[in-house]
Amino acid sequence: MAFDACMMRAVLSEFTAEFPEAKIEKILQPANDEIDMVIHHGRSSSRLLFNVGPNAPRLQLTDKAKENPLKAPMFCMFLRKRLLGARIVGVEQPGFDRIAKLTVSGYDEMGFPTEMKIVCEIMGKYANFILLDGDEKIISALKIIDFSASMIRQVLPGLKYQAPAMPDKLDPKLIDRDAFFAHLSAFPPEKSGEKFITSTYSGIATQIAHELVYRATGDVDVPVCNIDRDALYRAVEAWQFLLINEEYTPTVAIDKSGKPIDYSYMPITYLGDYVTYKSFPTFRELFDLYFAEKDRLEKINQRAHDVRVLLSAARARTEKKLAIQREALANSEKGESYKRAGDLITSNIYRIKRGDESLVAIDYYDSECPEITVPLDPRLSAAANAQRMYKLYNKSKTAKTVLTEQISLWESELLYLESVQAFLDSAETEQDISDIRDELYGAGYASRMRGYKPPKQSRSKPLSMKTTDGLTLYVGRNNIQNDRLTMKEAAKDDIWFHVKDIPGSHVILVTNGTEPTDRDYTEAAAIAAGYSSATADLVAVDYTRVKNIKKPAGSKPGFVTYKTNYTAYVKPIREIGTGSLGEK
Repeated sequence: MAFDACMMRAVLSEFTAEFPEAKIEKILQPANDEIDMVIHHGRSSSRLLFNVGPNAPRLQLTDKAKENPLKAPMFCMFLRKRLLGARIVGVEQPGFDRIAKLTVSGYDEMGFPTEMKIVCEIMGKYANFILLDGDEKIISALKIIDFSASMIRQVLPGLKYQAPAMPDKLDPKLIDRDAFFAHLSAFPPEKSGEKFITSTYSGIATQIAHELVYRATGDVDVPVCNIDRDALYRAVEAWQFLLINEEYTPTVAIDKSGKPIDYSYMPITYLGDYVTYKSFPTFRELFDLYFAEKDRLEKINQRAHDVRVLLSAARARTEKKLAIQREALANSEKGESYKRAGDLITSNIYRIKRGDESLVAIDYYDSECPEITVPLDPRLSAAANAQRMYKLYNKSKTAKTVLTEQISLWESELLYLESVQAFLDSAETEQDISDIRDELYGAGYASRMRGYKPPKQSRSKPLSMKTTDGLTLYVGRNNIQNDRLTMKEAAKDDIWFHVKDIPGSHVILVTNGTEPTDRDYTEAAAIAAGYSSATADLVAVDYTRVKNIKKPAGSKPGFVTYKTNYTAYVKPIREIGTGSLGEK
């Protein structure tokens, strides 16, 4: 969800409860749009993070330390001069907006007591960090906004600070049943309940409005005219009580792949079975998990950008070649008609004179013996016309053989590229991206990876985990690992798993000479389904002994053939112990 005013209230409540009159001990600026203050109170210390960037603006306590530049930026040095050693003695949220105003008590350069204020505005791309003096005049700001940037509101040193204009909406902390129903009666009935809530109450994110409508109706996109008004008011009133009493539940929504996709200060149910939910005792822990994972995925996506472009271009070229070759193969099917024409010309050669442009003959290939017209080249004799047709026939036969082989090769190439794409989509670390680059380099794509040089480093290891009954599972994270794991490292009696007819990881269940339990088989199959590009709720997974796996000579990395296999239908998982799996 967006970091709305309600979330700001929840975070500030947690901060003031844990760090009343916190002392500022260090000030860091790990990124251009982020200020990190190390604060201390009693025996507790933490970091107060102000992120005013466009992607993840927020204010939070955190225990995560980030790498900082060797030389501190000028704004960071300015803040150190003004704020180091000062105490945060007051915290407020003006007008129930996405604004935090922190009153700081310290000393100026002459040693006299002074008071300043830190204003953190969390407003998407307009987010800002502003330092004010005791009279609320702007001393400086992380983002200076002059008249050329905005004619409505400027943020310049020396100007009196003015909070952004707020829309005329109800304060969600003030419960007023009459005002609620008055606004509801005046609202266009064809518009959704979510639009009503966000346009009536200030500081509420769209996701929370969806949740309130869902609690009132059992659905999300419901027009006001179809909503029970009393049920909607009860849902809104319960939300208001939560804000007033500060009974927050820091919650993260996690998708089926295990990635956090949303967060909230209250339980969320409208996303249904698509996600699972995890609650945290503090917002500090929630944000540390959510944004650490988001930052990690963003870095991985940046590192993988060139590989994605390469794969997209390679797949487009391969699909285009396949389309051309399949069309040519379809045309080669006309070979029999060339042979038929040659036979008819030969059987009627006595009737053909040089200069004839066509031959009308009985088609004895057809049981009904109809008359057909065979085109001729008037420049050639009858015998030469027959030889011309036989040559076209022989050429089409050769083309059919060659094209069939080429189509098979290009289909294998496309399947290989799809498998690499599947591993790229499921990459979880920068090492996974590096391994995929190495694989593409070895597969002959080095010329398309500008400036790439194969690294001189030890090979990476497949993912390892334990089944509930204690057996070891190994999961290949790319095609090179798949080959090494299955063909070199696995024992002949180990069990091999792979999702049926879909790109994915090779999964090896290490048996150590014992017979795995049914639960071992099911969990291994579910992991194989989870580490694949399958998207269905129930996925077919083939499994067999490793001794039944063969790798054809010259085949692409990750490609194997097998026999004597069984098939299990399971629900995909990426961690052991995540619920019902399916059945063999």
